[in-house]
Amino acid sequence: MPAVRIRRRKAVALASAAVLAGLAVPALTPATAGASAPAHETPVAQARVAAVADYYDGAEGKTGEALKSALNSIISDQTKLSYSAVWDALKETDEDPSNSGNVILLYSGVSRSKSLNGGDVGDWNREHVWAKSHGDFGTSTGPGTDIHHLRPADVQVNSVRGNKDFDNGGSAVANGGGSLTDSDSFEPRDAVKGDVARMIFYMAVRYEGTDGWPDLEPNGSVNNGSAPYIGKLDVLKAWNEQDPPDAFEQRRNDVIHESYQHNRNPFIDHPEWVESIW
Repeated sequence: MPAVRIRRRKAVALASAAVLAGLAVPALTPATAGASAPAHETPVAQARVAAVADYYDGAEGKTGEALKSALNSIISDQTKLSYSAVWDALKETDEDPSNSGNVILLYSGVSRSKSLNGGDVGDWNREHVWAKSHGDFGTSTGPGTDIHHLRPADVQVNSVRGNKDFDNGGSAVANGGGSLTDSDSFEPRDAVKGDVARMIFYMAVRYEGTDGWPDLEPNGSVNNGSAPYIGKLDVLKAWNEQDPPDAFEQRRNDVIHESYQHNRNPFIDHPEWVESIW
C-alpha cells in the first residue's frame, strides 16, 4: 500500500479513536471541512478536522467528474465484509447513543434490542438503502455488503420499502416513523432524508463499473427495476440540503472507517460535494 494511504488511515484513526472513546466532537460542515479549525474548538476536534481533510487530499481543488474520479480512487481502498459479518457491524455502527444494548432503526427511528436481529415480525434486519436488485448485485461481498448503505430496519417497514426508488409523497407507512410510500416510491422520515441521500451518492461514487460490479448512478426516474439506477436525483439532492449530517451519522462514518471498512462516505464529511458532482 502506498505510504500516503498509510498516513491518511493512521491520521484519521487517531482522531476517530477519540470519538469512539466518547468525546464530543462536532460533525464537519461545509464551512469547516478542510479548513482551519476555529481557536475555540478542542484539540481533539481540531485534530479530527485536519485528519479528515488529509484523507481527501487527492480530491483537493477538483470539481465535477474529476472530483468524482478522485473520490472513487480514495474510497475504493477498503476492507470488504461478509454478509454475515454485517449483523455485528451494524450493532456497533447504529448503536443507540442512549442505550448501548439497542440499535436505532433507520426508517422508523425506533430503538430496538440488538438481540432482535432476524426475519420475524418485531425483529430488525439489514436494509440495502441502494436496493440490491438495482444492479442485481445481491448480497455478494462488494456492494451487497457495503455497510455505508446497509442499515438496521424494522422487518415490516423494510418489506414496505422493498426495492422502490426514493421520491416525495404517498401514504403513511405503518410504524414507519413518518415515512410515506406509494406504488413506485418511498419517502423516509424527515430526520434521515439526508442520510438516505448521502448513502445513495456514496454508492454512485464507490461503484463505477470498474471492479466487476455495475456502474451505479442516481437518475431522474422511478420504476428503475433491475437497472443500476435509483431515483429521483433532484429529490435526493434536496434531501441532502434539507437534512445535513448530524452527530449520529458522523459517528457512524467514523466507526466504519476506524473499525470495519477503513473508508469513508465523502458526502457526510463534505455534503457540498453533491452539488459539485451532480
